Amino acid sequence: MDLQTLIYLVVGATFVLYFILAIVARAGTTSEFYVAGKGINPVLNGMATAADWMSAASFISMAGLIAFNGYSASAYLMGWTGGYVLLAMLLAPYLRKFGKFTVPEFIGDRFYSKTARVIAVIALLVISLTYVIGQMKGVGVAFSRFLETSVEVGLFAGMGIVFVYAVLGGMKGITYTQIAQYVIMIFAYTVPAIFISLQLTGHFLPQIGTGAELTDGSNQYLLQKLDMILVDLGFAEYTGTPDLMNTFLLTLALMIGTAGLPHVLVRFFTVPRVRDARKSAGWTLLFIAILYTTAPAVGAMAIWNTLKTVQPGAIGAEEGNLLYEERPQWFKNWETTGLLKFEDKNDDGRIQYYNDNNEEFAAMAEAEYGWEGNELYVDRDIMVLANPEIAKLPNWVIALIAAGGIAAALSTAAGLLLAISSAISHDLLKGVIKPDISEKGELMAGRISMTVAIIIAGYLGLNPPGFAAQVVALAFGLAASSLFPALMMGIFSKRMNKQGAIAGMLAGLTITLLYIFWYKGWFFIPGTNMLPDNADNWLFGINPTSFGAIGAAVNFIVAILVAKMTTPPPAEIQELVEDVRVPRAS
Repeated sequence: MDLQTLIYLVVGATFVLYFILAIVARAGTTSEFYVAGKGINPVLNGMATAADWMSAASFISMAGLIAFNGYSASAYLMGWTGGYVLLAMLLAPYLRKFGKFTVPEFIGDRFYSKTARVIAVIALLVISLTYVIGQMKGVGVAFSRFLETSVEVGLFAGMGIVFVYAVLGGMKGITYTQIAQYVIMIFAYTVPAIFISLQLTGHFLPQIGTGAELTDGSNQYLLQKLDMILVDLGFAEYTGTPDLMNTFLLTLALMIGTAGLPHVLVRFFTVPRVRDARKSAGWTLLFIAILYTTAPAVGAMAIWNTLKTVQPGAIGAEEGNLLYEERPQWFKNWETTGLLKFEDKNDDGRIQYYNDNNEEFAAMAEAEYGWEGNELYVDRDIMVLANPEIAKLPNWVIALIAAGGIAAALSTAAGLLLAISSAISHDLLKGVIKPDISEKGELMAGRISMTVAIIIAGYLGLNPPGFAAQVVALAFGLAASSLFPALMMGIFSKRMNKQGAIAGMLAGLTITLLYIFWYKGWFFIPGTNMLPDNADNWLFGINPTSFGAIGAAVNFIVAILVAKMTTPPPAEIQELVEDVRVPRAS
């Protein structure tokens, strides 16, 4: 069976499965729509949470980041996994004990303020919309290659799939769909990694293969030889030391941002009891670890295979670079998507791939080799999906990775869209604007708001401000600077009042948005000159993707100062905080 037919069959079968699960588990009440009726088994919820959390950024983009940035991308691994530990220990059990549907509902009740609830809704919408852009980019990338269409058409197809099972199924349908997506996703990620590890190093486990010797007879380790090739092409060493300040700040921003993500937090409301929330968190961490310990191997092996394809010979030798006319089929397949491009700048018919931003190396390459600039553009988001094709793995493995990449993007997109829907219909409409709305009316409002969110997310996904993991990192920074401090202080500080929480959320979210928008060039103030997005212009050298940690610090400081200058919370609120923290048996 040819590859394209097999891909259609495998991907089509997963779509049928999603539709069946969504229809069978269709939400009929607001409780089922928002929190799946609070009846999900902890192990199953752990799988669903893992799928919800391991987005297109984790499945598609993270290994691409590692492939091109090397060890400096370790912040994404440490931040996202460390953040989940933080969430499991400090937030999940207490929020589940509080027993509400959504994060804004907790903030509104804890800080006895509709204003606080509205600000939490605004923060949630900003976070979720920013996050879902990355998912839609991932949907477009996966669909465009494997359904042999443009990124735009692929994105619209993904929007249609999400609409059917998310709008109809609600949290109940999404939960069972995400369980299936996790199984598909983890097999799709690990099976190709095992094949490629065996192919390159002879080791079954990719985690071991990354640090092992190559089987090409060179008697060199994979990472050792990878360092040599990258340096020869003007790039930094793959295992080189990263920018420590930004690595620390990015890790911290991702950690506390993870613990403030509304679509992940709401999953702990779907289990029957508080202790089930703790169990669910443990299972989720185990399920996540399978993918996250494999990602460094996938990144290293993906960039190795890519470099060996376009640079098969010695650097600078006439036959060292791949002839464009002799490019392999995988190269042609990805060219049709527009995510892989070649421009023959020196008209020699060969592909020169090197770091032309390294001025010293670029000058040498022009003088000695006649190279006139880097000629190959590779979108980082294609690395995981293209890797099995580059490695010439069997067609069924390539079809499996196609299904996994699509499942990763769709699973998180559904969770985010539900968070957006519940924020509008439950927190804004029922909680503030129209408290007497009927359950049927609220359910309809939820489905309408999710539909609108899908359309907006699709539009933004067509014009993303970066590759998937970078956009997601910005969303984590926004969550870190707005919701996480309010949740932490709401649970662990009886003295924190509504004035402090409101001031802190506004200060943290505003300063982070301004910094990101300014240095990403997303707005223009007349009479000013926009600064390019590079380290020379960042304030104190702080990367916009790392600024969430600074925003969180501002949130905490402003909230604490304002709370000290204003009246304490009412006695019943202080008792509520005490009750949330104390185990029921006590």
